Amino acid sequence: MMTRIRRAQLDPQLLAEAAQMIRALGHPVRLKIVELLEGGERCVSELQDGLDAPQAVVSQQLARMRAAGIVRCRRDGVNMRYAIADERVIRVLDCLRHCDVPLRRAH
Repeated sequence: MMTRIRRAQLDPQLLAEAAQMIRALGHPVRLKIVELLEGGERCVSELQDGLDAPQAVVSQQLARMRAAGIVRCRRDGVNMRYAIADERVIRVLDCLRHCDVPLRRAH
């Protein structure tokens, strides 16, 4: 017989914030952008190169994450430089890197 460990319930506000973050990160391009930003601030062209994606796609995904408070930007001459604004997203990536759940389902 397996014994279940009783865990404390999560605060409803925390759950709402977590759901918002998960929705904002819920796209492979956005997750890859955050992964690229782990190494530090980058401009859109550097992110384009790392993603092999068009500027319009990168800018659209950055705008969504900026609106959610996940990334921030600053002007550097003619470039906009992006960085992680909410360090919790790094923990989300770490959870993905270390989880034991297979990423692909068997058919």
